[in-house]
Amino acid sequence: MKLVTRLTPLSIVICLAFNSFGQNNQPGELSIAFTGDAIITRKLSVYTEPQFMEMVNLLRGSTLAFTNLEMLFHNYESYPMHQSGGTYMRGDPSLAQELVWAGFDMVSMANNHTGDYGVPAMQKTIEHAEDAGLLIAGAGNSLALAREAKFIETEHGRVALISCSSTFPDHSRAGKTRGDIPPRPGLSPLRYTTTYKVTRQQMTELENLGKSLGVLSQDRQSTNRLRLFRQNFEVADEPDIITEPNQEDLEEIAAVVKNASGLADVTIVTIHAHERDGALSIPAQFVVTFARAMIDAGADIMVGHGPHVLRGVEMYKGKPILYSLSNFMFQNETLLRLPYENYERYGLEANNHVSDFNARRYRNDSSGFPARRNVWESIIAKPVWQGGELKSLTFHPIDLGFGKPRQVRGRPMMADPRLGRKIIQELADLSKPFGTTIEWKDGVGAVRLK
Repeated sequence: MKLVTRLTPLSIVICLAFNSFGQNNQPGELSIAFTGDAIITRKLSVYTEPQFMEMVNLLRGSTLAFTNLEMLFHNYESYPMHQSGGTYMRGDPSLAQELVWAGFDMVSMANNHTGDYGVPAMQKTIEHAEDAGLLIAGAGNSLALAREAKFIETEHGRVALISCSSTFPDHSRAGKTRGDIPPRPGLSPLRYTTTYKVTRQQMTELENLGKSLGVLSQDRQSTNRLRLFRQNFEVADEPDIITEPNQEDLEEIAAVVKNASGLADVTIVTIHAHERDGALSIPAQFVVTFARAMIDAGADIMVGHGPHVLRGVEMYKGKPILYSLSNFMFQNETLLRLPYENYERYGLEANNHVSDFNARRYRNDSSGFPARRNVWESIIAKPVWQGGELKSLTFHPIDLGFGKPRQVRGRPMMADPRLGRKIIQELADLSKPFGTTIEWKDGVGAVRLK
């Protein structure tokens, strides 16, 4: 079990009690607890409910624990950018220590909030997180550094972490250099292309629209392809939407994965991807293509996060692809400050503050985060390897407090058996299209490994 610091006497007693439940590793096993998005704005270490400490003990009892750090740690040293990932994220730098207290060892910083407050805030976040003892992947002072695999040593093996994002404002994307100009700091991107398949009649209608608006040339090289309003259209028998990963990005990340797999016992790739294929719970096709390519390149597990809902699980060539672990902490309603742009969007004035923003943002909106139960129900995934082989893959259901006041909801704890079974059944249903069977057993979901 990991060394835990700053525990109260009551916390120590509770932790010791839960240790007897067999959460810890067996000899020679390497286990990793994977969680989804961590939007943290409040302390964790003050709470001692049994269901909460049971969850914390699951994280601490694993060899390593991972979360997507969808938060920036800074003291407003820099200004907000003209565009954010939605809500401008900021947490007190001391919260990095709270993640370590809970048992986390490594985080991804590649997501749509990496650049909310510009490069200085990203750099401050890395500094505060590393000072707290967290391993960070997915962001850096150049594209090469953002792409780079990060390694962590454990008693039972060396682990590599590579992270990227397909969802981001373009200013957040890290850049390359030819040596004469400094590279652009930022995140490791996975760009993608979208092609809209349309019928011949629809293509004709699009052509006529473009010509009537004066944005389409009268002389075109192809009658089967069209670029209009910065979108690509192609003639097909049936309408469809095709997404494909950017080949340059895919090859660069695959090369990093191949290298890491030769230097580590377990190689992890994570992606922050909001993009969907119809329903939010179904990943876009380019995400599926990318995930499988990473396994082909040598990854032992592929972990997705971003859409704030669960997505299915695929066992590809015997390796797990977790398309989305949804939320781990979702405390986006208790930020200390928000920039002018967030208030302006909802017509709020100088005497309006964060609670007013929340009320206006989610008023009469049945599709908003507070009203969507599936946003507040999630899992912790725990694969276990022994001798380099996947031994088991289990899913532990967690409850983020749907329907509770905004100053309460967003902090996770183990779900009760009834809710837990519901969450695992939903995960099992989402995984069936990928040919994966997940069974409910002893309060957790377990993949039936071949």
